[in-house]
Amino acid sequence: MEFARFGSTTWWDPVEVSHDPAGLERGRWAVVVTFEGALTAVRFARRDEGGRAPGDAARWPAVTDWRPSLDRAAYVAGVEEVRRRIAAGTVYQVNLTTVLSAPLPDEARLPDLAARLAAGNPAPFAGVVHVPSAGVDVVTASPERYLTRTGDRIVSSPIKGTAPTVEQMLTKDVAENVMIVDLVRNDLQHVCAPGSVVVERLCGPEEHPGLVHLVSDVAGDLRPGTTWAEVLEASFPPGSVSGAPKSSALTAIADLEPVPRGPYCGAVGWVDADHPDGSRGELAVGIRTFWTATDPDGVRRLRFGTGAGITWASDPEGEWRECELKARVLVGLASGRVVT
Repeated sequence: MEFARFGSTTWWDPVEVSHDPAGLERGRWAVVVTFEGALTAVRFARRDEGGRAPGDAARWPAVTDWRPSLDRAAYVAGVEEVRRRIAAGTVYQVNLTTVLSAPLPDEARLPDLAARLAAGNPAPFAGVVHVPSAGVDVVTASPERYLTRTGDRIVSSPIKGTAPTVEQMLTKDVAENVMIVDLVRNDLQHVCAPGSVVVERLCGPEEHPGLVHLVSDVAGDLRPGTTWAEVLEASFPPGSVSGAPKSSALTAIADLEPVPRGPYCGAVGWVDADHPDGSRGELAVGIRTFWTATDPDGVRRLRFGTGAGITWASDPEGEWRECELKARVLVGLASGRVVT
C-alpha cells in the first residue's frame, strides 16, 4: 500500500500527483524535491493521526556491496580542487558529496527500512514517502530543517559543523556555520518583509546518534501573498548543502560530482495549504536519506548520499572521514549491522 508518514501522521491512498509548485497553494501534499529541482507532490485521500507506522524492521534484508560515486581518492582530489577554486576567489565554500549505491534484494521494501531507522537512528525530521507509482520511494532520517512555515512565519535551521563530540569541533566548523547562516538570511530576505529576518540561534550544538552538529535558526515573516513557489525559488537548493556563493558552488558541484544527487540534499516533507490559520508546512533537507532507483540494466538499487562542507581550512582526508562518520550509523543499519 502506498503512503507517506511524517511524525505521527500517516497519509493514505494517493489521489493526485503534481510536479508544479503552484499546486501547493491548495490541498495537503507529501513533497519530495530533488537537489536538481524536480518536484513531486502527492495528495492523499485520507490521513490518520497516531497509530503504528507501517513497516516491519525485522523484514528488512541486509543490503551489502555498497559502491561510492566518488571513492576516497576521487573525493580527496575533489576537495583539493575546491580549495584551488577558493584560492582563486571564485567560491568560499562548497558542499562536496558522494552517493553510495547497492543492489536491492527483490523482497526489500523501504517502509521496513524506515522502521529499522526509527528504532536505531531516531531523527527530528524523519519521514517516508512510499509512492512507487509516482516514481517516489524515499526514507529520510534527516536532522535538518530546511523550512517550517506557520502561516506567514518561516524558519530555516541550517546545519554546518560535524564532529564525534562537541569538544572536537574546529574553528572551521563555526566559521562554516556562520557563512551559511548569512547565505540563508540573504535567501529569506527575498521573500520576507524588510527587517523581519533574524537569527534566533547561532551555532547551537545538537547531539544525534554517533555525532554532534552545530545548528542555527533563521526566521522571518513572509510578505503577504507569498507562495510556496516563490519561497522555493528564493531558497532552493538549501544553502547548507550547496555552498557560498550559491551559484558558484553549484557550478563546482556540477563539475566535480559524477552523478545526480536526486532526493539527497533536496527537500522531503509535507505542505498543508488548507489549514484554517494559513498555509502550514515542514520540509527537511534530504540528508541521511535513502531512496530507490532502477539502473538502465534493470537493477533496482538503494542509494544514500554523504558529504562535507569544504572551505580553505579543510583537510582533504579529514573531510573524507567526516563523510564516513555521517554514513556509518545509517548505512550500518541498512546493511543489517547493529551500530553503536
